[in-house]
Amino acid sequence: MDATLQLPTGETVGTDEVFEFNGYPYRFRPLDHAEYAFALSPLVWGGGDMDVPFEDRAELREQWGPESRGVRSDEEWRDWLVEARSDDRFGDDELDAVERELFGGGGRDGSDGVLGRVLRALGR
Repeated sequence: MDATLQLPTGETVGTDEVFEFNGYPYRFRPLDHAEYAFALSPLVWGGGDMDVPFEDRAELREQWGPESRGVRSDEEWRDWLVEARSDDRFGDDELDAVERELFGGGGRDGSDGVLGRVLRALGR
């Protein structure tokens, strides 16, 4: 069975699903670690020092800030990208990479993004 995480919003996400945590797109990543049960991994910068480790869901609830929205629709992610492009904290290259991850960079089928992975999982 695939690992899942219940977010403070009540939504359950798997490792391939993107959600908003404190104003940025993240994925859930289970950990095989003595101290931490899982990490939230930034969509573009994940897999390293930028990951946020958690001992348990209670700790996640404590750090779930007002800018955390959970799972977003494609339209909501597109709106997020528009807003983020006017935010000095994000560079164009970073946001282009986020957009490719969310919606695919190679074509209309989303073959390089989350949509592409979901379609492949469904055998389409």
